[in-house]
Amino acid sequence: MRLAQMAAHLDTNDSTNASNGTSHTLSFLPKSNVFTSNLPADPAFPTPSDSHSAPREKLGPRLVKEAIYTYVRPEMTKSPEVLCVSSRALQDLGLNREEAETDEFRQVFAGNKILTWDDETKEGIYPWSQCYGGYQFGQWAGQLGDGRAISLFETTNPGTGKRYELQLKGAGRTPYSRFADGKAVLRSSIREFVVSEYLNAIGIPTTRALALTLAPESKVMRERMEPGAIVTRFAESWVRLGTFDLPRMRGDRALVRKLAEYTAEHIYGGWDKLPSKLPPGDANETHNQARTGIAREVTEGEGVDEENRFTRVFRAVIRSNAKTVAAWQAYGFMNGVLNTDNTSILGLSIDFGPFAFLDSFDPIYTPNHDDHMLRYSYRNQPTIIWWNLVRFGEALGELMGAGAKVDDSIFVAKGVKEEDADELVKRAESIIERAGEEYKAVFLAEYKRLMSKRLGLKTFKESDFQALFSEFLDWLEAYELDFHHAFRRLGYLNLDELETEQWRKDIAGRFFKSGEAPRQESESRERIAKWLEKWAARVKEDWGGGKDEDRRKEMERVNPKFVPRSWILDELIERVEKRGERDILNNIMRLNLNPFEENWGWDEAEEERICGDVPKYKAMLQCSCSS
Repeated sequence: MRLAQMAAHLDTNDSTNASNGTSHTLSFLPKSNVFTSNLPADPAFPTPSDSHSAPREKLGPRLVKEAIYTYVRPEMTKSPEVLCVSSRALQDLGLNREEAETDEFRQVFAGNKILTWDDETKEGIYPWSQCYGGYQFGQWAGQLGDGRAISLFETTNPGTGKRYELQLKGAGRTPYSRFADGKAVLRSSIREFVVSEYLNAIGIPTTRALALTLAPESKVMRERMEPGAIVTRFAESWVRLGTFDLPRMRGDRALVRKLAEYTAEHIYGGWDKLPSKLPPGDANETHNQARTGIAREVTEGEGVDEENRFTRVFRAVIRSNAKTVAAWQAYGFMNGVLNTDNTSILGLSIDFGPFAFLDSFDPIYTPNHDDHMLRYSYRNQPTIIWWNLVRFGEALGELMGAGAKVDDSIFVAKGVKEEDADELVKRAESIIERAGEEYKAVFLAEYKRLMSKRLGLKTFKESDFQALFSEFLDWLEAYELDFHHAFRRLGYLNLDELETEQWRKDIAGRFFKSGEAPRQESESRERIAKWLEKWAARVKEDWGGGKDEDRRKEMERVNPKFVPRSWILDELIERVEKRGERDILNNIMRLNLNPFEENWGWDEAEEERICGDVPKYKAMLQCSCSS
């Protein structure tokens, strides 16, 4: 019962579970296949029976056209071992905690049992892999697709009503594996399992991870021979911007339209749920509506300003991604490979390769050692996400540019008339240009909101951006100080400690590594002290006097003590893979699922070591895309 006991222990801080007390076994969890029911299948295997009857080797790599997915079954995994299960994921899916201990759980999420398919009747929900393309490092890469991911089924949590698509990563070759083996190595699987659940724990939109399964008899060649593993992942949708890129580049107009309609109706919950334009008005109104994503209806416009419902799909995707990249910037997270196939239609953090969190604040840091041009560095992430969104705008360009004629039968069947082409192009370009301003507004509104909360402020003032945000980051960079510790240590301060210049200089030393604080008369202490004076004044303005305890609690709720830094993940991988340790993964997940706590009841010395200063020569590590 080790995993179930661990799951029960991890959730001692949760007052209720996500399904309001109702949970199910894996077999009785409600299941669906909305994705495969509404989108076209690979014509080579148009039904599940066609795929199920085909020899496994026939399901390998090839070009797939006029389709969004292929039915494909996972490969068998010999002697699978479930290394860890996320208690928070069990809860959010509406699964009993005891399910993690069952053989059915182990076999289903090792790819050995298709829970939703009846071999005798040849009926049920059958696994599939998605077809998509993408721009990689700014260049068109052609067909990509789920080369090692196989979706099993969708499930709706009975308590929350949220529908998720569960899939296995590392369960074998698919038509989209190209020259690869469809496997995943333990190293990268541990990284993805941990970061998926951590991002969710700190409130950043992300795909999730339910289980990490070791495939002990699977040896996978990357830079070296490595043990194989499978991550059970889930998300509200796995559709990416690259899903639209491929049919657009192939000139498949009908498929682009079908995808856009599916996105509106089944991913965003209906056309009526999509946002309208941010209206003109005073700065505060625009800021609030950009932050919340709620805008009152405005005139649809005329000429190049005319908008139809497909523009609202574009706008929804823009806003979702703007908010997510703002959260990345506020929390110092880098994806490492922000290609269009790694950018979610829902704005989820997705497909974790060489990701990392900042150690010291360095805007030009990239965790990807193949990113020689720093395309995916920390400071470039907002720009690159917008670059990706422009590609998405181009995919929707004909639909958006058609304006009121988008549903005309001739346009639907044949496309734009030659005499209307210039107007269509101008309208589409105008929409994308206006959307750029909206992207900036939503990004900045969310970034300001998060940074204000992280710095312990109740409100945002325009002067805060330069006087507090920018100067704070500038001295972190100038003195190579720890990004995450700075927020947490700031939260520990009492305002009465900052009343005199000398006291502020003393406090400034707390932001440096142990034993590395500069002399009292140093320029660095003086600069930090001046900033602390401004910060204290703003805190008093927002909180008044005698509110230190309330403000500290609020800061602790948004500033994590634990961060899964690269050096911690490297050590975790070493201990699990090389030393055969198992409890270390479960213990790290205690911290990972509850990162804002001060302690976790594990091992006090280990907790402080892991949450303390980065060891010498282990800061700002890089890794490859290989997994």
